[in-house]
Amino acid sequence: DSAAAGKDSGSSSLPELSLAHAAMEQYGHSLRVKETLHKAFWDSLKEQLSASPPDYTHVIQLLQEIKENILSLLLPRHSRLRNQIEEALDMELIRQEAEHGALDIPNLTMYILGTMAMLCAPVRDEEVQRLRGVTDPVQLLREIFRVLDLMKMDMVNFTIQSLRPHLQDHSIQYEQKKFQELLVKLPSDLDHTTEWLHKAAAEVSASSLSSPSHPEVHGSPAPLLLGAVSRSSATASPMSVLNQGYMNLLRWDTALSMPTEGSDLSLQTLLMDQVRLQEIQLQVNQLTIIAAVLLVSSSVCGSTLFSSPGFVDRLKRVTKALLEGLPHTRFQAALLDISNQVHQEVSESLLQLGYPAFTSDKSASLKGQIRSIAEEDNAVRSVIEQRIHSFLSLHLSPSAQNSRSLPKGLAPIQEELLEVGHRFGSVIHHNRQVYGPYYLAILKKVLLPEAEPEAGIDSF
Repeated sequence: DSAAAGKDSGSSSLPELSLAHAAMEQYGHSLRVKETLHKAFWDSLKEQLSASPPDYTHVIQLLQEIKENILSLLLPRHSRLRNQIEEALDMELIRQEAEHGALDIPNLTMYILGTMAMLCAPVRDEEVQRLRGVTDPVQLLREIFRVLDLMKMDMVNFTIQSLRPHLQDHSIQYEQKKFQELLVKLPSDLDHTTEWLHKAAAEVSASSLSSPSHPEVHGSPAPLLLGAVSRSSATASPMSVLNQGYMNLLRWDTALSMPTEGSDLSLQTLLMDQVRLQEIQLQVNQLTIIAAVLLVSSSVCGSTLFSSPGFVDRLKRVTKALLEGLPHTRFQAALLDISNQVHQEVSESLLQLGYPAFTSDKSASLKGQIRSIAEEDNAVRSVIEQRIHSFLSLHLSPSAQNSRSLPKGLAPIQEELLEVGHRFGSVIHHNRQVYGPYYLAILKKVLLPEAEPEAGIDSF
């Protein structure tokens, strides 16, 4: 029966695979048809303009489309410019000039380019200027359409950027309303979220006791029992506790702190952001391994080899490829392959540069140190993880999200780390805006358990 079930299951998936394959073939066919039609159109335009006398049928159509595209870029206050464009690109006059063989395409395209230069974003100035050097009218018209498409996309992005604050405000209000409706149906209220913040408060308290000058947010705080928040925790700010809770989401044991929706340990206020946070955590874990591998390799190989052109990029590319899509639970197996690939890259680079090959002991040391990165108490990984978390903690404050000051040893992953930091900061900022009132109410009870409900803490 099980075999039959498996067979039926496999058979039932075949039509879906066939449909998917057919859809991809159809998509590819559509692209080829589109490319063929475009090429045929521009080839036809070239023939028309090369004829004697020239045939301006397609040119008139293109000028009409260009005019409409330019007008679509204007704002309501551009009424004077709109009138100028209507007059300069008077389609009736253009048709009459074409009929009498007096159509001045170079003059029209120069006016079009001048108008595009006035309307385009600064990032397009160079491209518009480059078009002034194109002498072939067919190629010029084709390029004008390409740049106009970019300008329209710029306008869309500008509009979205302008509306973003309003959209965000609406999103925050909508999520708060829906969450309040959900709270009515939740039997456990916000107990898991309270537990999460209680744990963060205990860690902040423990850190302040052990090191008063320690920063508010830590990557790897000392563990403490959930109920062990001492009196000194009352001196902790709500923001420091909440930030500690957010940083805890990046730890290797995040699965315990932020499990799947519907489980007993799920955090109600993080359900909407759970997927994004898990993606960020995976990226952080991968970057930790990459930076650790590069640091170990640098220590073993020495500065001469490590500073050779392209060497670091090759090691980084190899390591990243072997970690791609893997959960951190499979990093140990991945590091076995990474150690072998890194050793191979090192050996090839030494040969190319004319340096002596590693001894067997040095080769074993390189591979062994890379493989040991998988161990939870590995010193190199712990240091790198702490530095990455320290950098990401800066992004919890919106005013600090542009910080480019990287801790030592993270320069090879700077670009990726800045991107992760921006994503992490954006998710946390939005979560804090939506659920801030709920966090504040919980933290009043956690930090000031004996105070009156209205006393003490009013905001973050």
